[in-house]
Amino acid sequence: MASVIVDIAPPKNFGKFSFLHLGFRPFFIGAGIFAIIAMLLWIGIYNLAWNIQIYSPITWHAHEMIYGYSMAVIAGFLLTAIKNWTGKQTLDGYPLLLLFSLWAVTRILPFIGVPLTVIAVSDNLFLLLLAVAIFWPFFKTKSWKNMIFVAVVLLFLASNIIFYLGMLDVIPNGTYYGLYAGLYLIITLILIMGRRVIPFFIEKGVGYPVQLNNWSWVDKSNLVVFLSFALADLITPNSYLSVGLAGLSAVINSVRLAGWHTKGIWEKPLLWVLYVAYAFIIFGLILKVLVFVSGISIYLAVHAFALGGVAMLTVGMMARVTLGHTGRNIFSPPKALWWIFILLGCSAVVRVILPLLDNSLYMTWIAISQGLWVIAFSWFIYIYFLMLIYPRTDGHYG
Repeated sequence: MASVIVDIAPPKNFGKFSFLHLGFRPFFIGAGIFAIIAMLLWIGIYNLAWNIQIYSPITWHAHEMIYGYSMAVIAGFLLTAIKNWTGKQTLDGYPLLLLFSLWAVTRILPFIGVPLTVIAVSDNLFLLLLAVAIFWPFFKTKSWKNMIFVAVVLLFLASNIIFYLGMLDVIPNGTYYGLYAGLYLIITLILIMGRRVIPFFIEKGVGYPVQLNNWSWVDKSNLVVFLSFALADLITPNSYLSVGLAGLSAVINSVRLAGWHTKGIWEKPLLWVLYVAYAFIIFGLILKVLVFVSGISIYLAVHAFALGGVAMLTVGMMARVTLGHTGRNIFSPPKALWWIFILLGCSAVVRVILPLLDNSLYMTWIAISQGLWVIAFSWFIYIYFLMLIYPRTDGHYG
C-alpha cells in the first residue's frame, strides 16, 4: 500500500498529555469506553429488564453500534490515516476536542429526555463536520481519488438522516433503511480498506518473503457485486435477487481471502485478527443465503457482520494504529492482544454459531457473548489507555 509519510514539525509545547494531537487518540478511547458502557446498558435492558426511558431499546442498540461505536473508530482512523496519505495535519487541539465532544454528547442525549429531533441534529452535525474535516486535506493536496472516503461519510450522513426521519414517522421504514444502509456502508469500507491494507500488512508482517495473490477480476467485481447486494437487500430484503447477489459476493470474497492466506499469519495476532474478521464478513453473506433457504434468524447474519466482522476488525485496527502512531514496535505488540482477540472471536462464535446448533439456549448464548464482549473491550482499554493519552515514545507530534 503506497502512502505518503511526512514528518510534520511539532509545536513548541507538547504538554504532558497528547490526547488531542491526532484523531485516533480521543476517538479510540471513546469507542472503547462506549463499547463497554453501551453493552452493559444493553445487558441491563435486554437481559435484566431494566426500565430505562429511551426510544425503542432494540433500535437504540443497533443504531449506537453502527453510528456510535463504529463511527468513532472510522473517524479516528480516517483523521489519522489522512495525515499519512496527504502529509497535512488533520484536526488537532480544540477543533478535534469539539468534534469528539459532539460525538460523545450525542451518545448521552437519549438518556436525559431531550426530544429526538435534538439528538438527530447533534448526531448528524457530527457526521457533517467529520466529512468537512476529511475533505479539506484531500482538497488542499488535490488527492481526488481519496474523495471516495468523503463520499462514504456523506452517505453515512444521508443514511442517518433517513434513520431519524423514520423514527419521527416522516419516512416509512426509514429506520430499517438507515440501520441496514449504515451497516452495509461499514462493510463497504472494510472491503475498500481491506484490499488496501490486509495483504500489505501480511506481506510486511509475516517475517518471510511472500507474494500474495490479488486477482484483477476480483478487485473489479467485488464492490459492484456487494453494493448491488446491499441495494437489493434494502429494497427487496431476502428476495431471490438479494440472496443470489449475497451468494456471489461470498464466493468472490472467499477467492480474495484464499489469495491472501499464508501460514505465517497465525503466529501474528495483528494479522490473524484481520483475516478472521474478513472471514466473518463472508460468513455473514452465507448466512444471508441461509435466511432465505432454511429460515434461520436474520439476526444471526447481522451479528456475523457486526460482531465477528466489524468488531474484530475495528479492535484489530485500533490496536495496530495505536502502536504505530505512538512510536511503538508493531512487530512486538502486547501479549494480551492474543487473548483480547480470542475473547472477541469467541463472543462472535457464541452469538452466531451456537444458536445454529442449539437454539433452545438462545438467551444463554446472548448473555455469554455479551460478557465476553465487555471483558475484551475492558482489557483493551486497560492496555491501551495510557498509550493513547501520553506522547509518542519517539518524541514526535501525533
